[in-house]
Amino acid sequence: MTPKELVLSGYKFFSEGDMESLSKINHEDALFTVNGDHDLSGTYHGFNDFLTNFLAHIPIKFPNFDLVILNVVSEDDRVYLHIRYTADNLDAESVHMFVVKGGLQKEFHIFDDSQKIANALGS
Repeated sequence: MTPKELVLSGYKFFSEGDMESLSKINHEDALFTVNGDHDLSGTYHGFNDFLTNFLAHIPIKFPNFDLVILNVVSEDDRVYLHIRYTADNLDAESVHMFVVKGGLQKEFHIFDDSQKIANALGS
């Protein structure tokens, strides 16, 4: 499976709510970084940390959350996605960057419009 195919499978698992399969495509020491200065910003170490302290909050913090992939670019071990998020309290675009090593996601960096995210969170 190419890095692009692996990353896109993760978005499929996320959209289906299949967190078990999503966890399996991440390296045990994967690093997740969310830019900005809001409640969900920071660095998460390992998928369980990211799941518990970030992903689990999405349906609560962003009612009727939806994510659409606008574009994907892949080069070597890096995959970049241009994303659009919508929710009752949000309409924003973002760039997601992944590093894939040994057939697993090793790094995931979210470059959000952090001001829009902070406003949606009431931060």
